[in-house]
Formats: sequence, structure tokens, C-alpha cells
Amino acid sequence: MKSFMKGAVLLTIAGFIVKLLSAIYRVPFQNLVGDQGFYIYQQVYPFVAIFGIWTSYGFAVAISKLLADNHQSAHRAILRIAFSYVAAISSAVFTLLFFGAELLAGWMGDAKLDSLLKVGAFAVVLMAPLAVLKGYFQSSNNMAPVAYAQVVEQGLRVAVILIGTWIVISQEFSLYVAGQMAMLGAVAGGFGAVFLLLLYFRRHFGFLNQHATVRTWPVLKEMTAISLSVSMSSLILVLFQLVDSFTVFRLLEESGFARLTAMEQKGVYDRGQPLVQFGILIATSLTLAIVPLVARTSRNTSGRSADMYARLAFRVSFLFAFAAAVGLTFVMPYVNETLFQTREQSWTLLIFSWQIVWMSLLLIMTAMLHGLGKVRVPAVLLIAGLMVKVICNLLLIPAWGIAGAAVAGNIGLALIVFGLLLYFKKVWPLQFASRSYYSWLFGAGVAMSAVVLGWSLLADGYVFASLSSRFSAALTTMTAIPLGAFVFMAIIGKSRIITEKEWYIIPLGRKLAKLQLAINSKKKGEKQ
Repeated sequence: MKSFMKGAVLLTIAGFIVKLLSAIYRVPFQNLVGDQGFYIYQQVYPFVAIFGIWTSYGFAVAISKLLADNHQSAHRAILRIAFSYVAAISSAVFTLLFFGAELLAGWMGDAKLDSLLKVGAFAVVLMAPLAVLKGYFQSSNNMAPVAYAQVVEQGLRVAVILIGTWIVISQEFSLYVAGQMAMLGAVAGGFGAVFLLLLYFRRHFGFLNQHATVRTWPVLKEMTAISLSVSMSSLILVLFQLVDSFTVFRLLEESGFARLTAMEQKGVYDRGQPLVQFGILIATSLTLAIVPLVARTSRNTSGRSADMYARLAFRVSFLFAFAAAVGLTFVMPYVNETLFQTREQSWTLLIFSWQIVWMSLLLIMTAMLHGLGKVRVPAVLLIAGLMVKVICNLLLIPAWGIAGAAVAGNIGLALIVFGLLLYFKKVWPLQFASRSYYSWLFGAGVAMSAVVLGWSLLADGYVFASLSSRFSAALTTMTAIPLGAFVFMAIIGKSRIITEKEWYIIPLGRKLAKLQLAINSKKKGEKQ
């Protein structure tokens, strides 16, 4: 367990860094290329991201499980089958993206996007070695190479995107060339990760000299099932983005928007993506850290109960997601201008940001159900939610513009979450939280809302009114958010709806436990 926890903590830290970089880099990138340039990049990004998540994450987990479940003598054969299988899929996806670029760009309504798709196609070439190497190290619980490779991959990708885009823009090339440079970042990141993993793998190659006969079809079947079930919840947000790539711009243009305006509106709508990604960081970290414990303890007959970890994962994830969504509701105009230069469509981004709540719960529950071996129903629910997103986009965008797309995303994700809650009650009759938990959470949200709204209006209208608009928005944001967080956490700390012992279990929860102890000790001292 000690070795397992050490590896889990390392992967949690790496995952947190990767997700943080993924959310943050979009802000300076949007500032460099504007809303039209952001639209160009976000149109093509989902194509590469979907395959990357499925292979480098889903297939890596599947390969590690197959290796762990089989004798060492069969490892070489399993790795060979896995490499050949992922390489075949990579070749098919490369062919689709590179040679079908004109067709896909035409379906999206912008023929110039074909050049970005062709550059992005080269990123998928590296997925076979990336998935196999990650899977090999994970199977032996050697998480360090995997963690370092994830950080190197994302670090290189972000560096190439930002530096390359700055050079392209400064040389006055077109925004589509800037988009190509951004897609090149995924290729550079993949090369860096594979190179690092190969350096580690050289020391382990001797262990694969043993041979054993392995039946190919059962390996392929199990690998496909596991990879899809593991990566489905991580894919859903990117799949929603893919739906938007094919529908939002075309429907806006068909609704009467000028072509450039439709592009810019889609770019404004895409500002919501980094906000949601940042908002679900807590849920992602909990998924990586606590959910494996749920899977392990659910098989144990003694020791800590899996129920405790499941309740804790749900309550902490919902707590931070709710706080983030409520907080953003009242500071969105200032956050929008601070990060993206204007307050345009802040109402749409406000609606969009509530996806933080649905995504956080979705990630936690699907991961816990996977730990129990329940993957079929969650997968069906995810597909149903995706279909609802498509239908709602078609119905709502012509009527409400990009706000309709934001509403459609919430409806699709909410359907998935409520379906998962009902299914969870059947397979694991567990009460996640008491009524007092929700009462205290609602009360903390109301108090935070009142403080944040009051201070934001005062700060923007009077305290910082003499400053430039964006600087005023930035100062308002930087003061309102910590003020709201303090009020929210002070009330949560007094309520003790999450105990000090429970805070200690979650990543970086030690400080929150100490804060809660300090709040309650002060309360006891006042009574005495």
C-alpha cells in the first residue's frame, strides 16, 4: 500500500501540473491571436486530443492491467500485440486526418482548417510507443517515468505553442499559420515524452527476453474494452468540443451572422474551456488519488471501508466545484476581461462555467464505478449525453446563439450525472452526503455570493474606477476571489461537514485541516 500510495501521489502531482498547464496556456494564446485565432485552434484541437487521451491514457491503463494479470513470460508478446494494434489505429487516424483534411474542414464550414488538420495528424504517429511505454511502467508500479513524461510532454507542447505563435504573429503571418504552429506543439510534446520514456526503458529491456504464446484476439478485445471504459469520462468534454466544432460556427453563419463575426463568436464561446478545465482540477486530482483507493478497499474484507473514500471523493469534489461555479457567476465579467481582454458574452461564459459542477461529479462517479468493474451503463449514459448535446445545439444555437451552445452543454452533462446517480444507487446503495452537508454548502454559497457581488460592484465602480478598464477588472478579480474563498471556507470549516481526518486523506488537504482546526479551536475559546 505504501508503494502504491507513493506512485499515486506522484501521478496526482504530475496530473495536476499537466491539467494546470492545459488550462493556463490558452489564456496567453488567446491574447496573442484574438478570438478569431482562438476559434481556428479550438476547431481542430479536439481531433488530436480525443485520440491522444484514448491511446496515451486509456490504452496505457489497459496495457498495464494486461501485463499485471499475466506472467512475466507473456509480457513481450502482449507488448508486441499492443504496439501493433495501437500503431494500426494510429495509421488509420493519420490517414483520416491527413488525407481527409479537406473533407473534414468542409464539414466544419472552413476550408482553411485543412492545413491544421494535416499538421495535427503527425501527433498521432507517436501514440503507439507512448501508450506501450506508459503501460509497461505502470504495470510494475514504476510511476516516476510516466509522471515525468506527462510533465515533459505538456511543458514542451505549451512552450512550442506560445513561443511559436509569438514568432508567427510578430512576423505578421496569417492566423491559420499560427494555428499550425499550435498544432505542432502536440507533435513536439509527443516526441519529448517518447524520448524520455525510451531512456528509462533501456534499463528494463532485458526483462523481456522470456517468450510465451499469447492468443491475439482475447488481448485485443480486452484492451479495447478497458481503454474505452477508462478514458470515456476524460473524453466527454473533448467530445462535446468536437460537436461544437461541427455545429457552432456553421449554425451561427446559417443564422445570419457574418462569417468573421461567426468565427469571433465561436472564439469567445471557447473562452469557457480553460475556465472549466481549471475548475475541475480538484475533481481530477481526487480521481487520480482517492478513486484507486476505492477500487482497492472495495476488495478488502478488513481495514478502512471503501464507502468512506467514496463519500469523501463525492463530497470534496462537489464542494469545490460548487464553490468555483458560484464564485465565477459573480465575477465572470471581471474574469473575462482580465484573462481575455473584453467582457463580451460574459453571460454565456457564466452559463458555460456551471459545467464545472457536472464534469466534476461525472469524473468522480465514472471512475468509482470503473473501480467496481461497472463500465457498460456509464458508457451508454455518456453516449446518450453526447447525443443530447448534438440535438440541443441544433435547436438552441439558431435561437440563442453561443449561449444556446453553453446551455446545451449543461443539459447534456446534467443528464449523464443524474443517470449516473440513479445507477450508482442500484449497484452501490450509498448515501454520499447528509442533508446538513447540502444545507451548509448552500449557506456558504449564499454568503460567498453576497460578499463577492458586493465587493466586486464597489471595487469596479468606485475603488478601482480611476484605473484602466482591464487593470481595474484584474484588481477586482484578484481581490474578490480570495475574499470569497475565505468566507466560503470559513463557514465550511465551522460546519465540519468534512472532518479534519478526512481533509488529511485528500491531496494537499493538510493545510485545510489545520485551518479548520484553528477556526474551531477559536470558536471553543470564545465559548469558554
